[in-house]
This record gives sequence, C-alpha cells and structure tokens, in this order.
Amino acid sequence: MTKPDHPDIEPLTEEEVRKWPKEVIVALTEKFEDDRGEIVPLVDLAMKSAVWITSKKGSVRANHYHKSDWHFCYVVSGSIEYYHRPHGSGREPEMVLVNKGELFFTPPMVDHAMVFPEDTVFLTLGRNSRRQEVYEADVERIDPINP
Repeated sequence: MTKPDHPDIEPLTEEEVRKWPKEVIVALTEKFEDDRGEIVPLVDLAMKSAVWITSKKGSVRANHYHKSDWHFCYVVSGSIEYYHRPHGSGREPEMVLVNKGELFFTPPMVDHAMVFPEDTVFLTLGRNSRRQEVYEADVERIDPINP
C-alpha cells in the first residue's frame, strides 16, 4: 500500500480492504422496528467524515478518484446516475442508477462521477476527514467520465 500524502490520512491495510463491499450497491442489513419507529444500520466501519449533500437536477459531481479514501453514499431523496471504472483502466465506465433508500460504495482508485436526474439529497460517510486540506491531498481530478 502507498504512503498517504497528508499526515492525517492513515495508510490502507489489507484487513481494511477485506471488509469493503464487493458490489457498488450495498445491501442494507435488517432494520430494527418497534412502536417508536425504525433503525436502519448503514455502515459499521471506522470513518472520519459524514457529509450531507444536496444536488440540483442536471448537476454533476465528482469526476475524480481518491488515493486512499472510500465513501458510502445513502440516497435520502432523489436519485443518482453513478458512473465508475477502475482508475487507469481506460474502459468505458459502468452506470448504476441509485435510488432513494439505497446505499452505494466507492473504494479508493475508482474513477467516479455522479449525475443528478432530479433534485437529490444524499449522505456521504467517508474514511478520511473532509477538512479541505486533507480532502485535496487525497483526491485526483479526471476528465469527465459521464456523458
């Protein structure tokens, strides 16, 4: 594994990589429900950031990859056209439509872009801090991979 470009970014470990989901869409575990309402477990891994993001219809986010960061994204409302491919592969990106109530995962070294066909709100839970200097030390912008 490579050495991080910022002192607040921990190196990836083989043990951490083994715990990652193997598919883009992550199956949610069984929720707990009673008279008070429900609890839906989303992520049970150590992380350093939680970000609430709103995106307007027609907007595009990402078109980058992360060297060590990963993130789970949970769609609160709306939907996301999520484009992804392994960094450096040169192959056509795959598009996965992620709908309200779904969780998806982006590991490090995956080119990705998000297109919003409608106004959307999503929660991003990430491995690394979202402080701007930490984020910038780990992100690499790429030419757009979305149509």
